Amino acid sequence: MNTPSSAPSATGTTEVPASSNDKRRAAALSLTAWKQFVNVAKPYWLGEEKRSAWALLLLLIVLMLVETKLAVMLNNQAGEMTSALAGRNSDRFWNSVRACLFVLAFAVPVYAFYYYMRDRFANGWRRWLTGRFLDGYLTGRKYYALGSNSEIDNPDQRISEDINTFTGRSIHFLLIFIGSIMQLVAFSAVLWSISKVLVGVLAVYALVGTVVALYVFGNPLIQLNFWQLRREADFRFSLMRLRENAESIAFYRGEAQERAHIDGKFDSVIKNFAQLIRKQCSLNLFQRTFSQLTLVLPFVILAQGVLSGELEVGRAVQAAGAFTAVLTAVGVIVDNFESLSRFVAGIDRLQALSRLMLPETEPEATSAAADAAQPCIRMQPSSHLALESLTLHPPRSERVLIKELSLILKPGDALLITGESGCGKSSLLRAIAGLWNTGSGTIHHPPLESFFFLPQQPYLQAGTLRSQLLYPSGQSALDDAQLLAILEQVHLPRLAERVGGLDAVQDWEKVLSVGEQQRLAFARVLVHAPSIVILDEATSALDSANEASLYARLRESGTTLISIAHRPAVLRHHTHVLRLLGEGAWEVHEASSYQFDGTVTPLRTGAANLQLVQAAPVMAAAG
Repeated sequence: MNTPSSAPSATGTTEVPASSNDKRRAAALSLTAWKQFVNVAKPYWLGEEKRSAWALLLLLIVLMLVETKLAVMLNNQAGEMTSALAGRNSDRFWNSVRACLFVLAFAVPVYAFYYYMRDRFANGWRRWLTGRFLDGYLTGRKYYALGSNSEIDNPDQRISEDINTFTGRSIHFLLIFIGSIMQLVAFSAVLWSISKVLVGVLAVYALVGTVVALYVFGNPLIQLNFWQLRREADFRFSLMRLRENAESIAFYRGEAQERAHIDGKFDSVIKNFAQLIRKQCSLNLFQRTFSQLTLVLPFVILAQGVLSGELEVGRAVQAAGAFTAVLTAVGVIVDNFESLSRFVAGIDRLQALSRLMLPETEPEATSAAADAAQPCIRMQPSSHLALESLTLHPPRSERVLIKELSLILKPGDALLITGESGCGKSSLLRAIAGLWNTGSGTIHHPPLESFFFLPQQPYLQAGTLRSQLLYPSGQSALDDAQLLAILEQVHLPRLAERVGGLDAVQDWEKVLSVGEQQRLAFARVLVHAPSIVILDEATSALDSANEASLYARLRESGTTLISIAHRPAVLRHHTHVLRLLGEGAWEVHEASSYQFDGTVTPLRTGAANLQLVQAAPVMAAAG
């Protein structure tokens, strides 16, 4: 079955066609799928957890050997009981019953302990692998980069659910394949001693069934399961966005539009699943026919021996049980094909994520070639902040936001960035913070830990009021009295009393107004006392008095400021103004003489087609 092509959705829009990468991801059970599995699994089996992993696997194999031996013994006793009943031999029958009960006394606890250890093993592997992916996800701000990566959808779902499926299914399939080999060896010996013809028929029957399953149902099922995982994640994400933006949607009365969007995602889920269940129905018919014939086939082959008296009825029953056990062993792919196809689809999703998050999974030559082919903005440690010939593009775009910008920001300076919407103001802040690096030039910067960023909409972590003040740190040397004094300095004197104290837990985005949230963000700055503060319209919800007071508090502390703002009143809190003109052009002004109408002659200008008025890229300190 081909990868789904463009099709109208419930909303009347058109789905994006599957890319060539997505088509390759829908690979069959092949060498590629095996390599992907090894790349994801290998670090656990060869890393710091290897002793524990191999010890648990060895224990499970021993338990499986014991369980297989007990299963053979039970099958033999089933034949004994049948022969005793057929021969009306009471003593033989009851001896066989006692032997069965004795074997079961061991088989039942072994069975329970085996599954307990299997699930415990999977849980430990999941803990380790999730920690490994979370390290990669949060290191180097990869969670931010992945948010704008069109190749990776729903990384959160891949970490939370696909890893759980991967570890659980990996151990499940590993053990059933090992168990199948044990079962094959043990019961083949029983079967060979009864009927060599039956062994030959069994080998041909199992081979034909496996080949049909792989080549008729293989590619379509893996492909459809890959798309099902992706579309289920998209549907779940649309519901999550509805919950996270509930208030804004309610103000807009956007329920109809949101319902249309969610219906479109859900329609994709249902359409893909309809194709999946049709293909699964065909597989079920094949699997059922394949397995049910085993109820008849061994008896047909052995019937002549039983009817002629050459073979006991019990031996025929024993042979039928052994035949079923061996066929189950060699037909393990057929019996588990549907879940195996889902498993392979999930492996590819994790492998794709690991290539971007875990650098050791990417070949060095490929990584080096990619770095050489794409120039980027260099980040260089320095004692102060300076931009040297900085040219900035949005990620995956050739549009020039800023062209050849050079300036030095000395300790205590305050730079106001202004310009029309979309000219690149926030993009420049992202570059300074190290979030964007598409472009050229160099950013000289103090340690990034000395920066503190205040966005227009502050991020409020789930937790106590104390944790909001300390974020992103987990602890502080400041005592409660000092924290309450800082709240008073940002004009939130009764906040702690109102919400129940510093250790109160609330839904802060609902309890606090946007203006209170912005003041709480300023309180974080006072708690951490950074040397450079970046404000992206961080006072947009404040009145003029609060805005002036907070800016004055920061300037008194000697902190270096970089601000985006549009109110003329904030000019007096800055030393210089960087005005972005669009198409890469820019101007630098002294704040004391700057007018928002742009009538003042700039100190320096720059653009793709303009020369620098002043060669030395120096910004004077505030006088």
